[in-house]
Amino acid sequence: MSEQKRLPRHVAIIMDGNGRWAKAHALKVAQGHRRGTETLRAIIRESSDIGIEALSLYAFSTENWKRSPAEVSALMSLLLEYFTSEIDELDEKNVCIRILGDKDGLPGPQRQALIAAEERTGRNTGLKLNIAINYGARDELLRAVKALAAKAQSGEIAPEAITAADLEDALYTRGLPDVDLLIRTSGEMRLSNFLLYQCAYAEMTFPAVLWPDFSLADYHAALDAFGKRDRRFGGRNE
Repeated sequence: MSEQKRLPRHVAIIMDGNGRWAKAHALKVAQGHRRGTETLRAIIRESSDIGIEALSLYAFSTENWKRSPAEVSALMSLLLEYFTSEIDELDEKNVCIRILGDKDGLPGPQRQALIAAEERTGRNTGLKLNIAINYGARDELLRAVKALAAKAQSGEIAPEAITAADLEDALYTRGLPDVDLLIRTSGEMRLSNFLLYQCAYAEMTFPAVLWPDFSLADYHAALDAFGKRDRRFGGRNE
């Protein structure tokens, strides 16, 4: 990695392009997703090794249920396979896993695997690995608003006393720093309902490379570029 000013505390990645990679290689979409898990494994290891504080990955959105039953089934199978095969190494590397999204909406085996991963690694103090599964940012915000409304209705908090900190504490990402760097592979330039609140001041990069081909060199290029950006958060650096 080239010399850089600083690393982001929190990196978020939209892992896009598995389907197009599979099509380009005359393979089934499921094989593209499987190849993408190899990239996923490498990026998680590297993030842990270089000292990234938090890494959030968009694995399966609330909208992805609209995909073909065959693709959804393949994704669910890969999800279960990944947590079964990787949990020992992640735990050994002191990685703390948190699932962002509605676990209750997942099939039983996947739901239990995710819960078990969170419970097993919950006290680890290394990389905070956040995996967004059955996740949508608008749904997350709606859930947070409902939770705060229930507290106000019960008298636990006065509506006028609700602060930004209260809202942030009601999000899936409570206790985590805001996203510093968002990476979306495949060249698409949109957030796709991912961490809308948390990305308010994120630096963003959209490499054209498809996720299965996203290399550690590509990752470090994005980190280097972040380190050179002048972040003003709405202010002005004189």
